[in-house]
Amino acid sequence: MQETSLRKRREDEKSLQSTEPKTTNLQKELGLFSGICIIVGTIIGSGIFISPKSVLSNTEAVGPCLIIWAACGILATLGALCFAELGTMITKSGGEYPYLMEAFGPIPAYLFSWTSLFVIKPSSFAIICLSFSEYVSSPFYAGCSPPQVVVKFLAAAAILVITMVNALSVRLGSYVQNVFTAAKLVIVAVIIISGLVLLAQGNTKNFENSFEGTKLSVGAIGLAFYNGLWAYDGWNQLNYITEELENPFRNLPLAIIIGIPLVTGCYILMNVSYFTVMTATELLQSQAVAVTFGDRVLYPASWVVPLFVAFSTIGAANGSCFTAGRLVYVAGREGHMLKVLSYISVKRLTPAPAIIFHGIIATIYIIPGDINSLVNYFSFAAWLFYGLTISGLVVMRFTRKELKRPIKSRSPCTSRCSWKSSPRRNHQSNKLSLPGPSPSCDEIYFCKQYLWLFLPDVFKKKKKAFTCV
Repeated sequence: MQETSLRKRREDEKSLQSTEPKTTNLQKELGLFSGICIIVGTIIGSGIFISPKSVLSNTEAVGPCLIIWAACGILATLGALCFAELGTMITKSGGEYPYLMEAFGPIPAYLFSWTSLFVIKPSSFAIICLSFSEYVSSPFYAGCSPPQVVVKFLAAAAILVITMVNALSVRLGSYVQNVFTAAKLVIVAVIIISGLVLLAQGNTKNFENSFEGTKLSVGAIGLAFYNGLWAYDGWNQLNYITEELENPFRNLPLAIIIGIPLVTGCYILMNVSYFTVMTATELLQSQAVAVTFGDRVLYPASWVVPLFVAFSTIGAANGSCFTAGRLVYVAGREGHMLKVLSYISVKRLTPAPAIIFHGIIATIYIIPGDINSLVNYFSFAAWLFYGLTISGLVVMRFTRKELKRPIKSRSPCTSRCSWKSSPRRNHQSNKLSLPGPSPSCDEIYFCKQYLWLFLPDVFKKKKKAFTCV
């Protein structure tokens, strides 16, 4: 009797287990090396090849230009240390989203997910792919700028390929990231070594009187920081994939500590190399700074530069797409977006709907947009939420003392990360009006939160098709 009852009980337990719905989760497939490659590969992309011109145009002198590059690296490092504490304290994917949710509640998290979905992530993806297409097409249009139709067509093709790669496989996306990171480090090393050799040979003329003609206006300095910080963007990308990182308590802070100082040193040395062969005026007149450097230093092998710059930008675009899909996935999982965006492919274990949606929005951005206007809009929105997230870290030290903190950042990066100067105040013409986080998403949030109660029952039956905040 006892054996029979025990057997029936086991059969009942098995039947209960079999009827439970199976859930599909992201897998931990990324180690320390992949984490470093994602940080370095995402940061070193198009920024160091397009931002030197923009930073210099707002400072108009070599000395302040180099100082701003160093200051931007310090800001990125301090911000990343704060994010290392957040990432080991709240081990969820989605970057700033789960941190804002824990610190301030659903409204700031919702605003961030809205802004990220329609401004920050797709504009960044579009900028990188536009830079890729410009460098790829420039050798075929020597002496003139490539047609915008060609540039935008190539950018759209790059978005399509990268989106497909990341939707197909996590391992494939990680492998592509590792390969292109190695390729971009090759071109970075070539530029730095060539510049240091020329510097050792006495090419220091462009560094004499390096502060002459400096702009000191708040607007100019603010815009210089906008463009410099764009080149460093990506220092927080590993926090978007924390759930897929092996041993995040060790690998997350270690990848940050290794990756960002490495990038900062490379950026400063690359700018020094540029100024060894180009005056400030020549750099401002250059259509592609790295290509001009290659033509003057590496001829007849100068074709190597645009090729490896293209590899660099593709690697950065791949890293951006790889992490952006995770934010949309987490926001959808929390009920702040359409439920379909939180789905994971059962066969491939990737957030394919979120990645595809991100690629569609980025493709829309490349149609009317240009790089400079996109950078200005991106920088303001991104650093606004960086500052808010770091403020949340300070808040949680008082309100969430029970949370374990394997790492505690003591950096002074809790100060403001957004600048008072705006592109419009500095007479910059922004040809593209981009959607902002307010007031539209505020209104949508409160409509979803409260006005749903007043809808007729007929509409409430449709609730299953969407997720309600």
